[in-house]
Amino acid sequence: MSQSEDGIVVKGAKEHNLKDVSVVIPRNKITVFTGLSGSGKSSLAFDTVYAEGQRRYVESLSAYARNFLEQLKKPDVDSITGLSPAIAIDQKSVSTNPRSTVGTVTEIYDYLRLLFAKVGVPECPIHHIPVASQSPQQIVDDILKKSMGTKFYVLAPMASGKKGEFLAEFQRWAKKGFVKAKVDGKMIELDKATKLAKTKTHDIDLVVDQLILKDNLKLRLSESINTAISMANGRVIIETLSGERTNYSIHSACPICGYSYPDIEPRLFSFNNPRGACGTCHGLGTIDLVEEEQFSDSEVGGKKLDKVVYKYKGKKTSDDDDEEEEEMVLSACPDCHGSRLKTEALNIKIKEKNIAELSDMAGTELRQWISKLEWKAKDQLIADKINKQIQSRLDYLIRVGTGYLSLSRPSRTLSGGEAQRIRLATQVGSSLIGVLYVMDEPSIGLHPRDHHRLLNIIGELKDRGNTILLVEHDEDTIRYADFVVDLGPRAGVLGGEMMAQGTPDQLAANPRSLTGKYLNGEMRIPVPEKRRKGNGEFLILSGATGNNLQNVDLKLPLGTFTAVTGVSGSGKSTLIIDTLYKILAKHFYKAHVQASPYKKIEGLDKIDKVIDINQRPIGRTPRSTPATYVALFPMIRDLFANLPESKLRGYEPGRFSFNVKGGRCETCMGHGQIRVEMHFLSDVFVTCDTCLGRRYNRETLNIKYKNKSIADVLEMSVGEALEFFRNHPQIYRKLETLHRVGLDYMTLGQSSTTLSGGEAQRVKLSKELSRRGTGKTMYILDEPTTGLHFDDVRKLVELIQELATQGNTVLVIEHNMEVVKAADHVIDLGPDGGSAGGEIVATGTPEQVAKVARSETGRFLKAVLK
Repeated sequence: MSQSEDGIVVKGAKEHNLKDVSVVIPRNKITVFTGLSGSGKSSLAFDTVYAEGQRRYVESLSAYARNFLEQLKKPDVDSITGLSPAIAIDQKSVSTNPRSTVGTVTEIYDYLRLLFAKVGVPECPIHHIPVASQSPQQIVDDILKKSMGTKFYVLAPMASGKKGEFLAEFQRWAKKGFVKAKVDGKMIELDKATKLAKTKTHDIDLVVDQLILKDNLKLRLSESINTAISMANGRVIIETLSGERTNYSIHSACPICGYSYPDIEPRLFSFNNPRGACGTCHGLGTIDLVEEEQFSDSEVGGKKLDKVVYKYKGKKTSDDDDEEEEEMVLSACPDCHGSRLKTEALNIKIKEKNIAELSDMAGTELRQWISKLEWKAKDQLIADKINKQIQSRLDYLIRVGTGYLSLSRPSRTLSGGEAQRIRLATQVGSSLIGVLYVMDEPSIGLHPRDHHRLLNIIGELKDRGNTILLVEHDEDTIRYADFVVDLGPRAGVLGGEMMAQGTPDQLAANPRSLTGKYLNGEMRIPVPEKRRKGNGEFLILSGATGNNLQNVDLKLPLGTFTAVTGVSGSGKSTLIIDTLYKILAKHFYKAHVQASPYKKIEGLDKIDKVIDINQRPIGRTPRSTPATYVALFPMIRDLFANLPESKLRGYEPGRFSFNVKGGRCETCMGHGQIRVEMHFLSDVFVTCDTCLGRRYNRETLNIKYKNKSIADVLEMSVGEALEFFRNHPQIYRKLETLHRVGLDYMTLGQSSTTLSGGEAQRVKLSKELSRRGTGKTMYILDEPTTGLHFDDVRKLVELIQELATQGNTVLVIEHNMEVVKAADHVIDLGPDGGSAGGEIVATGTPEQVAKVARSETGRFLKAVLK
């Protein structure tokens, strides 16, 4: 094989907007796909290369397994050779299940459970002294303390929470002369026993003896106790007729009250297992969420568990129906106080700490605590191995820049970048080789200070013998790559062509590459000539103490463009989103949100509304489109309904909606595609064969405006529609704002579910821009440069400047120094993340912040201001 062919050879990729792109991705190297937002990077990396890798893996399975997975669509590409098994690490892949936490995703919690099960010291929940083992004699003496005439059973616990039929065991015990057993709370006769349900868990206690407490009982009681202990390896249960059960164990029990533990095993510490989960909240940590299992009838007969849904029972945060899922206010469970575990599990400790307390520590703290542990000689061997695993995984977690997260943090509260870096840390810990990793902007939400750590980790993955594919816009990452592919020239319909490829230096020298021009300094984002002073009024928030904030006082100059920066985990989101935005939302919109704790706020009368523009998806179903979100689609429908032809046929605007009966294609209900449920993979959508994806029925499509049907209009890009609707001022204005935020490549009917986080955020921005500004609005943007190319960042900065020039206050949480250097005022939090952060380190113009020695941001600002 010649050198040029040794790699992943993609020929003729035409997925989405790609125009016959062919590329050779070098093996065991880091390749970065870059280009304007919407130029086809993800289409090439995820929808072509990764999708084909996934599909081929499925092809290698048996016909029976494939039977459930048939419809993985083959990407539109002529050929791909040299593929390895592919793993995608993207921002959407983290679970929104409330049971999933940072600890379970990274598997560190599983190792902690093992450590506690093996070397944890159980304490009595009542007396808080370590439990000791009891001799059979002590057990007998304890029973003899009961009042005379008490009737009781001596039980040997044979199974607790175990699955199986147990028929063979019943027969074996009957042969040994035992007569009864207590199965799942009911007495049964052993010689008449039938087999139990194999798939359910059972509790089985063997009845060793039935006794009435009398003076001359001691000998018989001792024999029964010894029999039970030998049958149930060291355990015995005494149950009175009134149902009161006492556990005894020759292994461990409290010397004062005799409280003894069930077998200490890793399951006991799992909040996702009935053995360990708190009985009140079932391991969710809150009673505001209720788990409901949904069953469907399976062909074999009987029910099959389809899925588990979580119903929210707490207070609604607002009365909108399409409320975004993240806005749930969850209160801690009254019994376990949010720790999710049973009392038994919480009373097993290592060096005075239980597993829930360790889970609440930040990764960096936990790492220090664990490294200081000393073991007794007998525990040394077991503990060392487990400890090594925990420490190495924590090290990776800290190195990818997420050391400020605690293991108990629910994974649905993580940002896209955090979720992705956690999965990256887990992958590095799993030491696979020969894999193709496809990542989607792993640097999102990372401060430049932490970039090199992340790049070193990606470099380690490469050095093991893996091929890395990154979709990325960050300059450090592009310069670190071995090979760069630049797509363009523009976005959407106007993109999808290969502009340049080669090493970062070759790219910088290539005149065709727009990215290259930014790399070699020919083009750059300008530093504004003068900074705004603001309108002289301030919004002052005092004494904010949420999460890791250390009594912060924030003074915000109104009428400026202010950037809030700081390393990851320094408290930016807590201060701006959880405290400031929630106070304002409550004040202006009566939203039922709970702001993080603060002392007071002044200056609310100086602004008249607040708008938070975040990256949450703008719609969760394929029915939602950006055109409906910015209220553009209703205007277009009215236009069609007012055409003479429509009036003749009596068509109302509703006729032109693909969401209601009448105009839509009824086969696919106006989706344009039909959803095929997959059993083991995510659902697949196939184009409807009646309307061929046009969403409407034939009669509706016959109505034309300037020779275009409503479906043709929905297939136009924003750029084309601008020309088409030039003479409709209202429609034109909406389209123009979409064009100004750099979305002119997006089609009007594109489904919202296909938008990236950055695109969704720009759709929201354009919706706000198209409203008439009051000049006293406060805009809060959370990392708006996510997913943006240098050139798009430049346009974004121009837009932000324009908003501020109208007198509004624009507050941007950002790590991108190109944006920060263009701000009028910078507020830098730090000095580090987690417990070492949470204070304001520097404020002032970018030039002033660059001079502050304590500020991490200052160091990087200095470089870009030159």
